[in-house]
Amino acid sequence: MYELPGYVWVLVLAGVIGIPAATCAVMYRSAIAARVGRRAATAVTAATAAGLGGWLVLSSLLARAGVYSQDPGEGVPWFLVAFAATLTALLLATRIPLVSRILADPGMPARLALPHTLRVVGVLFLIVMAQGHLPAAFALPAGLGDIAIGVAAPFVARRLARDTGHTGAVRFNVLGILDLVVAGVIGFLLLPSTAPLTLLPLALIPTAAVPLAVALHIVSLLRLRTVVKSKENRSAHVIPTAG
Repeated sequence: MYELPGYVWVLVLAGVIGIPAATCAVMYRSAIAARVGRRAATAVTAATAAGLGGWLVLSSLLARAGVYSQDPGEGVPWFLVAFAATLTALLLATRIPLVSRILADPGMPARLALPHTLRVVGVLFLIVMAQGHLPAAFALPAGLGDIAIGVAAPFVARRLARDTGHTGAVRFNVLGILDLVVAGVIGFLLLPSTAPLTLLPLALIPTAAVPLAVALHIVSLLRLRTVVKSKENRSAHVIPTAG
């Protein structure tokens, strides 16, 4: 058993609560921009908050009960099941007609980058490593990668809000996914030395925050592809003036 200082708990909670909260704010603002009405915007935001918050609480209970902490090859890998199921549910939710309409708002790509700012709390991996609870082979790429994405996020959002930097935004989202995938693979391969990731409070990061971050990146890439294609189509229909 290991004990983490209170400030590490604060950092973890800042990420696993902050990213969903920021996502809810993005959904509300985009719903208003998409002109679906304040009542519908409030309903979608409340449903998003209830879904993300409910899963966070449930995942906390599962981690506390030791469901995630099992040796590789022993029974159902509930840790991976939780991640896959959460990501699948989030992506399926984007297919709901009202949600799809909100996500189609032109300003959505810029807003979707903002929740990633909170990934700067990835510094906690470096702190836990320094305390001897996580191996450097995992903590360094996971922590530094999250910090880099978190620092870059507001700049990406700002450029997108100005209708520029779409290529850079694509790279940002691809690298953001790659950072999470690499960290996940390393964490799995280094079990049991990364076992603290299956216990509270760290278990909330891969089971709740990471699936949401991946979903945000995927939706962003899909929206950016639509925006780029739209710009290409408009350019192709421009009739050059005679010189």
